[in-house]
Amino acid sequence: MNVQTPLKSAVINGVTYNADAGQRPVQVDGCITIPGLFKKRCSELGTRTVHREKDLGIWKAYSWEDYWTRAKWIGMGLRKLGMKRGEVVSILSEDRKEWAYFDMGIQSVGGIASGVYTTDSGSQLTYLVNDSDSRFLVVENEEQLDKFLSNEAEMPGLTKVIILEDEGLHDLDHPRCMLIDELYEIGKAADAEAPGAFEDEIDKTQPGDTALLIYTSGTTGMPKGAMLSNENIMAAIEAGARRLQCLETDNQLCFLPLCHILERDVSIYFPLAAKCVVNFAESPETVFNNLQEVSPDTFTAVPRVWEKIYSSVLIMVQEATPSGRAAYAMAMKAGAKRADYMLAGKPVPAGVAANYWLWDRLVLRNLRRMLGFDNMRRGGTGAAPISPELLKWYWSIGVPLVEGYGMTETAGLATMNTRHENTVGTIGKPIPGYDLRIAEDGEIQTKGLNNFQGYWRNNEKTAETFTDDGWLRTGDVGRVDESGFVTITGRLKDIIITAGGKNITPAEIESRLKFSHYISDAVIIGDRRKFLSALIMIDQENVEKYAQDNKVPFSNFASLCAAKEVKDLIDAEVRAVNKEFARVEQIKDFRLIDVLLTAEDEELTATMKLKRSYVEKRHAHLIEDMY
Repeated sequence: MNVQTPLKSAVINGVTYNADAGQRPVQVDGCITIPGLFKKRCSELGTRTVHREKDLGIWKAYSWEDYWTRAKWIGMGLRKLGMKRGEVVSILSEDRKEWAYFDMGIQSVGGIASGVYTTDSGSQLTYLVNDSDSRFLVVENEEQLDKFLSNEAEMPGLTKVIILEDEGLHDLDHPRCMLIDELYEIGKAADAEAPGAFEDEIDKTQPGDTALLIYTSGTTGMPKGAMLSNENIMAAIEAGARRLQCLETDNQLCFLPLCHILERDVSIYFPLAAKCVVNFAESPETVFNNLQEVSPDTFTAVPRVWEKIYSSVLIMVQEATPSGRAAYAMAMKAGAKRADYMLAGKPVPAGVAANYWLWDRLVLRNLRRMLGFDNMRRGGTGAAPISPELLKWYWSIGVPLVEGYGMTETAGLATMNTRHENTVGTIGKPIPGYDLRIAEDGEIQTKGLNNFQGYWRNNEKTAETFTDDGWLRTGDVGRVDESGFVTITGRLKDIIITAGGKNITPAEIESRLKFSHYISDAVIIGDRRKFLSALIMIDQENVEKYAQDNKVPFSNFASLCAAKEVKDLIDAEVRAVNKEFARVEQIKDFRLIDVLLTAEDEELTATMKLKRSYVEKRHAHLIEDMY
């Protein structure tokens, strides 16, 4: 089945978007490149706030003027140091305003910006720097600088390492290292020597020029650098504006890694079009506190974050007084009735609306305020499946949460549900201007202006990723319903063929397991085996709470996993999931992974996805024990 979404020019919130069929390139307010749009916005918005960031515990505002000036000094400084158009600059830092400054500064003078996850090791950094031929590396602080210093000899191509924070580095004297203030001074002087040169470089940029190099998470080997052009990103901005309403008055919170295309879209590129304000979270650990302080109008996160928020509410409810628990239950009942109508696209009856209005003022409004969701117009989720029950819970408390889908190779967007066009359990309809089809083997394939240029210096992998007629192979298996909503059922490469010859897609079973509040992740085993089994990671917070409530003794994570009561708890969750599947698809045995995994571990990608091959290799003894 093919799904096509034609496009016409549109004016959305005062911004003109032009992507008429057959008309190239994509235009946003008359601009055809990211640097061009950046120049236009900084010129017209000047002293208006674009970023906020905490400094010594106080939120401080930074203007479009600041954005322009710092990006210009960075771009001119890099040019003075020898950076040429088409060269890559790697950025190794947590989210902060300087990330955006470097992104715009690099691109404005024709460079290619490439992010590196702060959780990457020194050896991973070495691979990325060398593979991309980066001559410049930006590091946040002493901790990240150490990754360069400990592997310096293996990165001979690096000309300069630019450091954002000087704490602990006042005595640093290294010929290849400099602080950001030094780069600012070089750029300021270069701008004075050649006024207008920065603007000239922006005007030279073309839609087909590569803007970003984003390395895939590498679930099947070494990461590959995906090249995204200006046109790819402008097409994503265009489509995003049509499906994800964003207003000039919006505040949003940036906390997912800016190395990832999704956060780069919603916190750097979409705000260029919408003219809204981006607040940078202090760190991933403080995001829930920062949510309460910022109260964003829109917020995008991965399912694990939405699950943690929900879990924290459940724990608070359990610890509340009997009258508090009763009030919560009544409020949720009223919210769920209203949500049923809204999710079905039906008008909410007056009686249901009135009952919700009452309980919203008594309970739900205070709950949203406590979570930092009192201004929330829309929440977004993607990168992994999310439970339909969890989506409904957020709608019930008055937070419309919608699910979407995209890849690095699609510039972060491919399909999207919206507040008004939403089918829970699907990833929505293709974004405007984007075509989607299901191949004979069930693979989802796409075609559109936001499909990437290819992999960096890897023509073979690029050729494998596109069909002969130019469609992008996503690697995901799915289906499309009669209304055009898309459902993902698994990964093509992960299909299991049992010893009995049955083809099984493990992702659907894994997703159902992960919908349990007690299971954070799972890997189904069974290729060429007589039956299916599973390796399961428990949700530490929720299982610990269960153990405490039921007086289950444990001293650490390993002993928690070893407790009989915990194994029985997970066994009950597995048996409940088994009821939803045919006999051949049911899990006959499981083992718990009794070590806490972080993005530094080989088993997890930086976006917290389990690497199937690494997990099977690392925990082979558990697998063999089951068989």
